[in-house]
Amino acid sequence: MGGVRRPRNTLSLAQARRITLAAQGFLDPPHAAPTMRTLMRTVTRTGVLQVDSVNVLQRAHYMPLWSRIGPYDTALLTRAASGRAERRLVEYWAHVQALMPVELWPVMQHRMASYRDKRGKWWGGVSDALTDRLLAEVTERGASTARELDEGLPRSKENWGWNWSEARKGLDHLFVCGELAIAGRTSQFEVRYDLPARVLPDRVLAAATPNPEEADVELVRRAAASYGVATAADLKDYYRMPSLERVRAAVGVLVEDGELLPVEVEGWTQPAWLHRDARMPRRAEVRALLNPFDPVVWRRERTEALFGFRYRIEIYVPKERRVHGYYVLPFLLDDALVARVDLKADRASGALLVHAAYAEPGAPSTTAEELAAELARLSCWLGLEHVVVAPRGDLAHALAAVLTPVGSARAGGAAG
Repeated sequence: MGGVRRPRNTLSLAQARRITLAAQGFLDPPHAAPTMRTLMRTVTRTGVLQVDSVNVLQRAHYMPLWSRIGPYDTALLTRAASGRAERRLVEYWAHVQALMPVELWPVMQHRMASYRDKRGKWWGGVSDALTDRLLAEVTERGASTARELDEGLPRSKENWGWNWSEARKGLDHLFVCGELAIAGRTSQFEVRYDLPARVLPDRVLAAATPNPEEADVELVRRAAASYGVATAADLKDYYRMPSLERVRAAVGVLVEDGELLPVEVEGWTQPAWLHRDARMPRRAEVRALLNPFDPVVWRRERTEALFGFRYRIEIYVPKERRVHGYYVLPFLLDDALVARVDLKADRASGALLVHAAYAEPGAPSTTAEELAAELARLSCWLGLEHVVVAPRGDLAHALAAVLTPVGSARAGGAAG
């Protein structure tokens, strides 16, 4: 940065929230019937779609799209992450496990290389002989799951209760090293591994690998565009970069190039940067449920600093110690997080179960009505027939009262 100190503009928290929501695609003009173009426009905003195995409501990678573009055909996402020549998205450890644009594959080559000599807790004890054999098997068979390649070796029940076979651990190591790619998933959500040459388009495979500094700049650039305004710690987290020092070096390059502008955000103790293309809307008219892995809320410290909303995922917390519930979604209304609901899709009964509903301090009087409308829309998209509200939480009664007159909800003991 040449030692030059640039003046910092100041943003209010409300401005920072609206900038973030615009950057994340919530203010894009809606398409009457979402298309592949709609989907990819949204992925350009979010950068990645985190993948998670929990299916109590809907798989994590489908939800951010729904939150932004409304009801859409999930087959669009399947298509975007399938095939080879026309493939648009591929899974990699980009935030954590996530779908990312295929153009990021060359940028991730240095990350892949860093894993090649690391086995860590996930890959401890996996021998080179096993990974060589697995790679040979996939080369011969084509896209395969760990179950199909399982050699009957002892299974480990360590590490958060995962029950991975030795084959699965070996395949996963080959995946993070870039020697295998994910071709897709089965209907049971099992990963199908294949050679990158059979998964990715030729143009991606032929693309030059940027040097480490160039790769850092590209990841920080993308993170900054997706957040609109962010601190160095925010930028580091978006693509899980290894150090703040590398992030700050990349920020320096982007500041010198005029892509990032130094700013101060009201109430934030750390310096921040505004992307030069960030929109600064005067208001945000938004109504959306955000799943726990949505980029707007996945960094909990940022969520609290930006929205004053303390959010913790309680999936791994014993039931008796949970405060708000198992799978809790924040409810975004305009530019504020005004409520949270613990949801489950009970497909056997055709019901969207609201195990609990809580209003945030200062939530507007229209919160129950607006939330009811969003829950009705969600249940329709999920193919469920009605919403059932359990009497837990300070918003539950009002929510049930709004839903019941239209015949789409009933109060009762839904929280099991």
